[in-house]
Amino acid sequence: MVEELSDKEEKIVKLLSETGLNRNIAKVVVFLSKVGEAISRDIERAANLRQPEVSLAMKELKDWGWVKERELKKKGKGRPLKSYKLTLDLKEIVSELVNKKREEIKRVEKDLIELEKLVGIK
Repeated sequence: MVEELSDKEEKIVKLLSETGLNRNIAKVVVFLSKVGEAISRDIERAANLRQPEVSLAMKELKDWGWVKERELKKKGKGRPLKSYKLTLDLKEIVSELVNKKREEIKRVEKDLIELEKLVGIK
């Protein structure tokens, strides 16, 4: 049986998504940080996502270098299972997101000051 996200983990997902991270990606990141490594089916169940949502999240995470994928051999025929594991721990991911958001805030504040000057507010 696959463990679902706790209330604390759901709160982390909510805060991550409020900072601009896609909610499905946030769910996957939090779940993988909890379990270490998981196959797609377990991620779908625990994060309450459909298979295409997990695939899209994994594509983004791989592009960012936050997750690595490996194929597991199955007995018999059929596609091999894919297993996923974070390349960074949750603290490192949050730190990266916080730093990016702080830089964004600085740029916006600078733009607002310039805008005020241009229209004669200050």
